[in-house]
Amino acid sequence: MRYILPDRSIQAESIGTSLAGDWQGVGRRPLVPQALQPFVRAVGAGLILALLCAAGTRAQTPPAAPATPAAQPPATPPDPLGRDTPRGTVLGFLEAAGKGENEIAAQYLSTRLGKPATTLAHQLFVVLDARLPARLTQVSDSPEGSRSNPLKPDEEIVGAVPAADGSIDIVVERVTGADEKPIWLFSTATLNAVPTLYSEVTFGLDERTLPRILTGRKIGGVRVLEWLVVLLGIPLFYFGTVVLDRLLRPLVAGLLRRLFKDSTLFEKHLLPMPARLLLVAMATRWLLSTLPLPLMLRQVGSNAAALLTIAAVVWLMILFNRQLETYVIRRFPVARGAAAQSLVRVARGVVNVLVIFLGVLAALRHFGVDATPALAGLGVGGIAVALAAQKTLENVIAGASLIFDQAVTTGDFLKMGEITGVVDHIGLRSTRIRTLDRTIISVPNSQIASASVETLSMRDKFLFHHVVGLRYETTREQLRAVVDGIRGALVGEPLTEEESVRVRFLRLGASSLDVDVFAYLRAADFNHFLELQESLLFGITDVVAQAGTEIAFPSQTMYVDDMSRVLRTDEKSAERG
Repeated sequence: MRYILPDRSIQAESIGTSLAGDWQGVGRRPLVPQALQPFVRAVGAGLILALLCAAGTRAQTPPAAPATPAAQPPATPPDPLGRDTPRGTVLGFLEAAGKGENEIAAQYLSTRLGKPATTLAHQLFVVLDARLPARLTQVSDSPEGSRSNPLKPDEEIVGAVPAADGSIDIVVERVTGADEKPIWLFSTATLNAVPTLYSEVTFGLDERTLPRILTGRKIGGVRVLEWLVVLLGIPLFYFGTVVLDRLLRPLVAGLLRRLFKDSTLFEKHLLPMPARLLLVAMATRWLLSTLPLPLMLRQVGSNAAALLTIAAVVWLMILFNRQLETYVIRRFPVARGAAAQSLVRVARGVVNVLVIFLGVLAALRHFGVDATPALAGLGVGGIAVALAAQKTLENVIAGASLIFDQAVTTGDFLKMGEITGVVDHIGLRSTRIRTLDRTIISVPNSQIASASVETLSMRDKFLFHHVVGLRYETTREQLRAVVDGIRGALVGEPLTEEESVRVRFLRLGASSLDVDVFAYLRAADFNHFLELQESLLFGITDVVAQAGTEIAFPSQTMYVDDMSRVLRTDEKSAERG
């Protein structure tokens, strides 16, 4: 049906008029001079009419009425057979053909054959059931497919089936159904190869050497032989791993003890539980790929083996983290403290959670679940948690730096600002300091990491520094005797660093003659230093007394003039007056 353009001349004329004369400038004067308005009006009308005609010529169908913002497009009903996605087509076909409903199974084939289509569906089911790899969870569940091949976006490879001349790809293709909706069907190229594959699969199928009860009888659609292989073979293999562990563990542990005297590796198990489960999973996958088992049974076994493999690997990583924690605590002296052990334990817990999270992601990936939205949500949640716990994380990181940098250790006597005391405990969030008043102050680790901390207990020697003030009545000989005597007392002390001894007449003070005494003492601790200082101060007082002078104290001397002379002067002044 052709779309007839309406008469646009009137509209174009009005638009041209607007372009020429309706545009008003400042003071309501037209922007286009009146003499040129007819020309501009004609040109504008011609341009608008040409554009409208071009748009009408391209339109072959009348345009749909614009939808209101609140209106939603009608949802496309799903295909009743589940052929909207490649995975839905494969699973629907296997379910229908497995029940013997070949007429329904033929609806999944890209063919128009009648009765032969049901036969072809049965043959395709036999081929897929016998040789298709158990990777149905990897088939795309998107209506557009995986688009793994950009050159063929409407084709999806389900798997490769081994054949005599090489592997053949099983392909589903997207076609337009009878109701003009896209659906996925097994491709024509795949169906052309089905008869040959079917003959290869069924060749010699009846030549059995096992009893008929094992090969002919089925339980739940699965032969008795296959049930025995699954239910008995896997437990027997696990029992074999237990026996192997008990036989080889003493030999390997003894060999390691000879090579490494302090080795404790493999003392309990050569093959721990997760290692045995991993071997069982590997054996299960090998059995599923070797024995002619049905596809659905192989798929279930493959899923179970994949989950068992993921769980075993996660379990092994957790055990490895525990061994690594023990090794770090034993080998590194820094990690032997209580705070360091707590930090290592927290790090081990974080790594374990990360390993478990990766295992869950691997399991979801195996089943074809897109974890991108979950990861995005976790990322946003992680940012929110990090912002909410910013101070806590800052303190934990600062605590880790304090522990491994050993800037502050338990038992240190330190001074930080107005706080002086002994470090009682270093935690992940805060450090407890016991003050001289025997109280406990908890200081966040971030404050300690950013503050200037004076560790008094780390002194290798103690400063002995005093100023001895002598009375101004002290003579020069007495002052020299005091200086020499104090120097001799300091040098005579065995724990005094002789190179640091300095005794000098310093200055003429306000009320004393000051002698500066400076030396370093090699004391064991602060109490020992106080003991040495007490002994030296007693010696200094003895030196001052022996020199015949005294220790000065702040004093003032007042000089009073002769009062009789003052009175006579006052009498003479009165007589003159």
